[in-house]
Amino acid sequence: MKTILLLVCSNVFMTLAWYGHLKFKFLEGKSLVFVILVSWGIALLEYCFMVPANRLGYLSGTFTGYQLKIIQEVITLGVFVVFAWLVLKERFTWNYAVSFAFLLLAVWFATAFKPGSPGSH
Repeated sequence: MKTILLLVCSNVFMTLAWYGHLKFKFLEGKSLVFVILVSWGIALLEYCFMVPANRLGYLSGTFTGYQLKIIQEVITLGVFVVFAWLVLKERFTWNYAVSFAFLLLAVWFATAFKPGSPGSH
């Protein structure tokens, strides 16, 4: 559970770094270089959560590298859905919902079978 919470925290910061500048009022009219530097500063916070999440999940034997990546991608999309709705004021339409459901199914397939167990070839 710690791994998942750390991944959620990291993705909140990453979403802000990648997309927050589209709506941050204090960045209006600023140079692209300045916006990039602000985004890098926010992304540094993302790394402060992502690296421990991956180390904890992997080194504890809880998740494989593949599982961590797939889980992280779904968390990224979940965080982005909330951000797009609240900050960007974009609608979550049926086609996005279907796409998201397929990604959740991918997480289930990635984590439901332990590597090396019968039938997991």
